[in-house]
Amino acid sequence: MQDIAVIEDPAAAEASLDPIRTRILRELAQPASATQLAVRVGLPRQKVNYHLKALERHGLVELVEERRKGNVTERVLQAAAASYLISPSALAAVSPDPGRFADRFSAFWLLALAGRMVQEVGKLIAGAAAARQKLATFAIDGDITFRTAADRAAFAEELGVEVTRLVDKYHDGGGSPRGRRHRLVVALHPAPKETNAPTATNQTAGKEQDK
Repeated sequence: MQDIAVIEDPAAAEASLDPIRTRILRELAQPASATQLAVRVGLPRQKVNYHLKALERHGLVELVEERRKGNVTERVLQAAAASYLISPSALAAVSPDPGRFADRFSAFWLLALAGRMVQEVGKLIAGAAAARQKLATFAIDGDITFRTAADRAAFAEELGVEVTRLVDKYHDGGGSPRGRRHRLVVALHPAPKETNAPTATNQTAGKEQDK
């Protein structure tokens, strides 16, 4: 089971958004048969089987084993991933294109960049899994509280200067045959308001190596 699967096929996206099927996917974090699922979700086994076939057809659930019980073969299935994201490619005709405009202060451009990241990283994960390789990624997530809007603007300006300096330092402008192009996205946005929101700076980083 993958941690996260990115859904690119429109039909698979449609299948996953059905409320009953979403419930079934959640229940299938652990392997179960249609009979077991029917008890958990409160539906007839035949109806659960109908939804399972649709989910399996789109690769959202996988067969774990088959158990023979008398004249009946019981199929045990599990969700293909613990969580799912729907890629903008599932809505290709209306998906946002970051190349249409570039405005560092536009929330819509930030969304377009985030959508592109989901699409590209999803494809890279699928390719790495098929090749049985790990995917080299790096991410930083943190919270910072600014006293004033001026402080926020100054921080963004300094961050941009520092990132540009690092890019100039490490970018292989000569096009080495051993080099590999990487995508760099730096984002800063207000955190949604919530009860007991953190006020101190707290940063974490995640990294997987290889490939």
